[in-house]
Amino acid sequence: MRRYLMVVAALAAVVGGALAAACGGEGGEGVRVVATTTQIGALVREVAGDRVKLVVLLEAGADAHDYEPSPQDSRRLKEAKLVLKNGIGLDDWLDRLVKSSGTKAKVVVATEGITPIGGDAHDHAHEGGKEDGHDHGHEEGDPHVWHDPENVKVMVRNIAEALAMVDRENAATYRANAQAYAAKLDETDREVRALLDGIPAGNRKVVTNHESLQYFARRYGLEVVGAIIPGAAKETQPSAQDLARLTDLIRSEGVKAIFAEAEIDPKVAEQLAKDTGVKVVTGLYADSLGPAGSGAETVHGMLLHNARLIAEALR
Repeated sequence: MRRYLMVVAALAAVVGGALAAACGGEGGEGVRVVATTTQIGALVREVAGDRVKLVVLLEAGADAHDYEPSPQDSRRLKEAKLVLKNGIGLDDWLDRLVKSSGTKAKVVVATEGITPIGGDAHDHAHEGGKEDGHDHGHEEGDPHVWHDPENVKVMVRNIAEALAMVDRENAATYRANAQAYAAKLDETDREVRALLDGIPAGNRKVVTNHESLQYFARRYGLEVVGAIIPGAAKETQPSAQDLARLTDLIRSEGVKAIFAEAEIDPKVAEQLAKDTGVKVVTGLYADSLGPAGSGAETVHGMLLHNARLIAEALR
């Protein structure tokens, strides 16, 4: 009987763990931490492991630009001790949520100390930067900083220090894990560079679905000459004039491939590729990390996933 009860208890623990993993979004048992984006959530897991109870507001594939917080999100913020956001205009909706929730959590911008590309020049928006009540412009610059490993290292340090402030007992562990992940990012950087170094100089001009890979291009010697979608929101559609201008640009610049992110319907990119006779490559991750099992559910995994697709298309 005793052995039977022990077996039942063990099975219950396994099933309970599996259900918790399947639910996603929340994990750990320690300090309650809320992260806005999949990238920040993944970096918290690298730094904290299971030492915190983590909630990530955005799921894989969600668009941070147009996210609509729920009443449950407000409750999560109210219960949190630390809230981590991207900043640079990507998740400004969090500011309203923090105010309405009445949370006393410490709010930290994970990108603090990173100099963003652009500014007003990176304004994706139409009609003065607003559409359907949302501000899609990024007057502060391009927020997609996680596509450069050096920027990710800054984010990791910021996250580790924020965790150390709210959970001093584990501060040394957070800092050690941050250093270990920085070394992992250096290794990833070398792997990405090795993949992309074989691309001929004449093949390094690309068109993307959406303006989100500027940091990656700058880091690894690519040139993004245009983007199909003129706005940051996924539902924004290019005009016939936009597409005609981009078609001419692809032909005049000798662009070899159009890259379509996994988060955006590729049908316009596929039609443009057909019209111009260039390749279309789908499945890159730009605004979000990939779902579990994709190989792109971590930041370093996403960088390598994208690099492999780009290298294969442009060689």
